[in-house]
Amino acid sequence: MSDRNRYEPGPANRAHIRKDGKTWALVLVKELRHPPEKVWRALTDPAHLREWAPVDASVNLGSIGTATLTWVGAPSPIETRVTRADAPRVLVYTTGENEMRWELEDRDGRTHLTLWTVIDRRFISMGAAGWHIAFDVLERLLDGTPISRIAGAAAMQFDGWQRLNTEYAEQFGVALPTWEAKEGTTT
Repeated sequence: MSDRNRYEPGPANRAHIRKDGKTWALVLVKELRHPPEKVWRALTDPAHLREWAPVDASVNLGSIGTATLTWVGAPSPIETRVTRADAPRVLVYTTGENEMRWELEDRDGRTHLTLWTVIDRRFISMGAAGWHIAFDVLERLLDGTPISRIAGAAAMQFDGWQRLNTEYAEQFGVALPTWEAKEGTTT
């Protein structure tokens, strides 16, 4: 049995939401036992992103400029503008109309990683579940025991994702998407 087959995510405890008017932001936090420089490479290098993130990048995201991001399962790439790239501390980019902000704080050679991402309220529990799993996959990649990314439809088929989606919906006080409630499935 591979490490991926044995992977089971922990409980929904890494995320919270912030609301500003009609805008909802998902905030996720992960403590990593690796230095910010190593985590920065995983956040910016296209080859590293393909191993853990739900997105592929056309270029390295470590400098200000334009790139295209393709979300796993999405029909087409989205033009993205990197607006801040202060290696290895802050990375900010806008995909479509949504901003993503990554902050890396050095804590004695370890990294306190925080992601802020604007997200449609209807999909906030799904986003939290997906990023929760992506962060676990990132941690294994950094540890040298990669299990390959679990994203898009593949993540939604994963039992751990379904449980996390429900737990985060309850935690945030939001309803599961209506298509899921009607059909009883996440496919």
